[in-house]
Amino acid sequence: MPKRVYLWENCVKLVSKTTGPEATQPVVGFNKTGPPGSVTREKTLQTKSLGWIAVTLAAAGVLALTLAGCDLKSPANVDQKRLAAADSEPGNWMSHGRTWSEQRFSPLDKVNTDTVKSLGLAWTYQLATNRGVEVTPIVVDGTMYVTSAWSVVYALNAKTGELLWKYDPNVDRAIGKYACCDVVNRGVAVWKGKVYAAALDGRLSALDARTGKPVWTVQTTDAHLPYTITGAPRVFKDKVVIGNGGSEYGVRGYVSAYDTETGKQVWRFYVTPGDPSKPQENKALEMAVKSWSGDWFKQGGGGGSPWDSMSYDPDQNLLIFGTGNGTPWDQKKRSNGQGDNLFLSSIVAVDADTGEYKWHYQTTPGDDWDFDSTQTLIQADLTIDGKPRKVVMQAAKNGYFYVIDRTSGKLIGANNFVTVTWSKGIDLKTGRPIEIGDPRYKTQAMSLVMPSGFGGHNWHPMAFSPKTGLAYIPAQEVPSVYGSDPNYVYKNGEWNVAQNPALNTLPDDPKARAAMKNALRGKLIAWDPVAGKEAWHADHTGPWNGGVLATGGGLVFQGTIDGRFNAYDASKGSLLWSTDVYTAALAGPMTYEVDGEQYVAVGAGFGTLFYIIGGFAIDHLGVPENGRILVYKIGGKAELPKPVLTPQPQPKPPAATAAADVVAAGKMKYQTYCIFCHGYNAIGAGVIPDLRYSSLLGDADGFKGVVLRGERKSNGMVSFASVLSDKDADAVRAYLITEANTAWATKHPAQAAKAH
Repeated sequence: MPKRVYLWENCVKLVSKTTGPEATQPVVGFNKTGPPGSVTREKTLQTKSLGWIAVTLAAAGVLALTLAGCDLKSPANVDQKRLAAADSEPGNWMSHGRTWSEQRFSPLDKVNTDTVKSLGLAWTYQLATNRGVEVTPIVVDGTMYVTSAWSVVYALNAKTGELLWKYDPNVDRAIGKYACCDVVNRGVAVWKGKVYAAALDGRLSALDARTGKPVWTVQTTDAHLPYTITGAPRVFKDKVVIGNGGSEYGVRGYVSAYDTETGKQVWRFYVTPGDPSKPQENKALEMAVKSWSGDWFKQGGGGGSPWDSMSYDPDQNLLIFGTGNGTPWDQKKRSNGQGDNLFLSSIVAVDADTGEYKWHYQTTPGDDWDFDSTQTLIQADLTIDGKPRKVVMQAAKNGYFYVIDRTSGKLIGANNFVTVTWSKGIDLKTGRPIEIGDPRYKTQAMSLVMPSGFGGHNWHPMAFSPKTGLAYIPAQEVPSVYGSDPNYVYKNGEWNVAQNPALNTLPDDPKARAAMKNALRGKLIAWDPVAGKEAWHADHTGPWNGGVLATGGGLVFQGTIDGRFNAYDASKGSLLWSTDVYTAALAGPMTYEVDGEQYVAVGAGFGTLFYIIGGFAIDHLGVPENGRILVYKIGGKAELPKPVLTPQPQPKPPAATAAADVVAAGKMKYQTYCIFCHGYNAIGAGVIPDLRYSSLLGDADGFKGVVLRGERKSNGMVSFASVLSDKDADAVRAYLITEANTAWATKHPAQAAKAH
C-alpha cells in the first residue's frame, strides 16, 4: 500500500490510500485548523505519540519530516481555565453563548461597520434534513461542531467546511410527536476532548472529539414518558448540565448535572413539586408545594420543563436557568385557579456543585398563557443608580425585560419591550405583575392577549454588547385568544393545554384575515437595560425572526424569517449589509477567527413552532432545500445556489359533500391534535406537508393508514389512534376537503364560479 506524507501548516498529515475500488481511506492529521476525524468513507487512525508516527514512517521507508512547530493539543480541549478566560481567545467560540455569561458578544472587529460591506460567502455546508435549524456553532481551534434536526452532530473544518466526522444518534422518528416545536437541536458543549450532545429522545452522549464515537451515553429522562430535548448542554467544573421539554404532553420538568468523564448523575433539580402526600425531594420543593392546589401531580407532574436557557456564574458558583409553562396552560384545570405554582415560568438559581436551591424570581405567577421564562439569560455588570450591580437579564415571553440582581434574585427593573395587554406593569416592591381586566379568562369565554404564547421574545437568542451597553432582542407582536376548554380531560402523551380548540382558527372573511396578518409584527429592538427603554429598532416583514450576535466591530447580525441575513450598526440601527439566504435564518449567529481571518456563521433552515402560523404569515413557496451552515468572510467569493422553490401545485380536491356537523367535528379534532404541525386552517408552512394539497383526501383508507395506522411513522407522522376513532379520522378528512376547496377556489376563481 503506497503512502504519502504532506506538510500542511507545519504539521504532518499521513494519508494511506488504496488503489482500485476499495472505499476505506484511513486518515491521520494534526493541524492548527482542526483535528483529525472520520470523513465520509474514511476511518480515523488513533495515534498516541509522535514516536508511533516516526516508527511507522521509518518502517514504510518514507522521508523523515521535521515535526517542530506542530500543534498537537487535543481537539475540543476546553476546560475551566480556558472558559473562564474566553475573552483572551476571541477567535474561538467555546460555549453556547461564547462565554458563561451568555452575552453572545464577540470582541472580534475585523468585520466592522467599515468592512462589512465586503462580506461574502466563504463556504457552506448542507445538512441532512430540511427540518428546522436552530444550532449555534461551537468553534475551538479551527474545528466547528454543529447539530441539525433529529440531533445529528457534525464536526467541520472551520476554515473550509470540510466534513471531519458525523454522528447520528438514530432517534426514533416517532419521538417527533412529542416535539411541540419541531425536531430541532440547538447545539453541543465541548470539554477536555469530548463533545457533549443531547438527543431528542432524552439521551445525553459524550463523543470523542477526534472521531465522533460515543464514549458514554446516559438516558436523562424516563423513556416511557413524553420528554424531549432540543436545548444545548452547558459544561463547567467537570459537569455537563441539561434540561428537557415536554410540558404540554405531561411531564415533570427538571435540570440534571452529569459527571463529564463517567456520565454519572451528580444532581437533579425538579421544577415542580411531587405528590403533596409524600415527602418532597428538597426544602425548595417543600416551599413550592404550598403554592399549588388540585391534582397537578396526576397530570404528568405539572410541567415547567426547562428546555432552553441556562447561564453559569463562576463567581457566585451559580447555575441560573429558566423554566417552562405548566400542564395544562389553564390554571383553573391545573391548580384550581389558585397559587403561584412554583417554579413555573421562573428564573431559578442553584448551587452549581450540588443543585441546591439559592433563589428564584417568577416572571409570571400562576401562568395561564404559556409564558415560559426559557428565553436567553444574560449576565452583565451594570452601573444602576450610580452603583455597580451584578445582574442577569431576560427579555421574557410575557413581554417584559427583567433586570435581576444575580447574587440575590431581587428584581431591579422591569419594563415592557412590546405591547402588553394582560398587565399594566410590574410592581417593583413585590416583583409581581399588575394584572388588568380579565386576562385569565375566568369570567368570560375568551380573552384577547398580547403577547401570545408565541411570546414577545421566544427561543431566538438575544445578545448584549458591553461596548454599547445595549441588549438586542428578536422581538415580535403576535396576539392570541385564550379560553377554557369545557371538555378538557388530561391525556398522558397528548397535547394538554385545556384551551378551547374552537379558538384555534382564522376568520373566514378575507378582509379579517388580511387585518390579522397585518397585525403580526417582528422587529429587532436595541434595549437599554439601565434606562429601561428602547434605544432603536429595525422593522421586519413579520414575526419569528432569528437570533442575534453583537460584535466588537460595532455590528449586530440577525437572520430573518423571509430569508435574509443582515448586519446593523449596533449604535444606530442602520442596515449596513444584507444577503439572501433563500430560507429562514432563525438560529443564533456567531463569529470566530482562523489564521487571522474573521468568519461569521449562521444556520439557515425553516422550522420550529412557527409551523402553526407560518403558512399564513409568509408566502407559501413549496418545500425548501435542506438546511445549511453558512459562513462568511471579508472578500468571500463562494456562491450560494438559488433553490427552485416553485409553488406546490394543488390537485383538484374531492367535492365537499360531508354534512356540516361532520365538518365541524373534524375541525375541532384537527385544531386539537394536528394544528401545531400542519398550521392554522391546514395552511402549511412548506416543510411539514400542507394537507390541503394531499392526494389522500380522495382516499379514505389511505388517509386512515397514515393517521390511524402510522404508515408514515418513519417520517415522524405517528398513529393518532389513541385519540382519534375511524369516525374522527373521516371527520378530519372531511374538514380538510373543505379547506382544500376553499384554497382551490381562491386560485381558480373562474373554474370555481363555473362549478357553482
